[in-house]
Amino acid sequence: MNEVSLLRQISSDAPEPEREAVDQARAALFERIHADAIPGARSVPAKRHRRARWAGLGVLGAGALTVALVATNLLGVGDWRGGADPAAANALNQAALASIDTSDPALLPGQYLLVESNSVYGNTTQVDDGEYVSYLTLNKDKLYVPADQSDEWIWERGARVPYQSFNAEGEALAQREYAAAGQTGETLRAPNAEFYGNSVIPDFEALPKDPQQLLDYIYKTTEGQGISADWMALLWITEALRTGVTPADVRANLYLAVAGIPGVEITEQTANLDGQTGIAIGRYESEDDSRQDIIIDPDTGTLIGERRIDYSGDWGYPANTVRSFTAIKTSVVDSAPGGGTQNGHLDGEGCTDLGSGAFQC
Repeated sequence: MNEVSLLRQISSDAPEPEREAVDQARAALFERIHADAIPGARSVPAKRHRRARWAGLGVLGAGALTVALVATNLLGVGDWRGGADPAAANALNQAALASIDTSDPALLPGQYLLVESNSVYGNTTQVDDGEYVSYLTLNKDKLYVPADQSDEWIWERGARVPYQSFNAEGEALAQREYAAAGQTGETLRAPNAEFYGNSVIPDFEALPKDPQQLLDYIYKTTEGQGISADWMALLWITEALRTGVTPADVRANLYLAVAGIPGVEITEQTANLDGQTGIAIGRYESEDDSRQDIIIDPDTGTLIGERRIDYSGDWGYPANTVRSFTAIKTSVVDSAPGGGTQNGHLDGEGCTDLGSGAFQC
């Protein structure tokens, strides 16, 4: 039995693929497996100085993911497990391939992966006449991820500032609430990203390696939450991706999982988000008349960011408003800022270091 016949067992009613597509997929499969199995065959630098959840694709992991990608190429995601529009499924498949072909940044001891996030969120207040007034605020955060993730992470949390108002009432409310809050930024420090006692990063290594099993896991994990099961599954994936530290193989699997969510489609071929452009892939949710997008660099498979568009015109927002978005940039830096707080507790306020990132105040 050849690999195409094996893949056929996944979907017995799949359409006959073109001979050229079969040959290309077979060549890609063997090239990828050969490259991952033979030391020195890949031109991509090996990943070093990472904890297990940052490890690169192993031989079995790479082979399994490649089979999934080839299956997607031959059979189509819709025939494999249902879900996304064919054009979106193909784009997600290409993003997954680009992800595993693009090396994660290799950090030397003492270096940091800097994840810069510009996040916009909506704020809504009900005023005296019962109407709702809304405006948007902006947070600029920087997360410094150490080469050894058991070391101390540094999180520079920017103050939330007014970003956009939609009328005079919203402008006045934004300025008044911002002034009243007296917000300032803060710098937090914690090993293993355990800020405030809990890690802000999912345990990527514990996630299922098979895209279908991963999607099933996400549906089970989010069961009963959110507006709908499909909306919540896409949101879960979006939140995992926008951490900015998702390993390439996990990112690829998450893209394939998105392809299994019904209603997912390409929403914009060239989407601009905070100065970066990529392809927008998202899903419309009829329950609240909104759409959730992820925006991907198609050349590298990296996530540029995500956004939510509100079509309803409710809650003080104009119709067709980008109600929230997060734009993400990553780079490697040689140092991180000093000072700040430990796990959210101010230095010198009488906290006792209990070890392992725990403090008693």
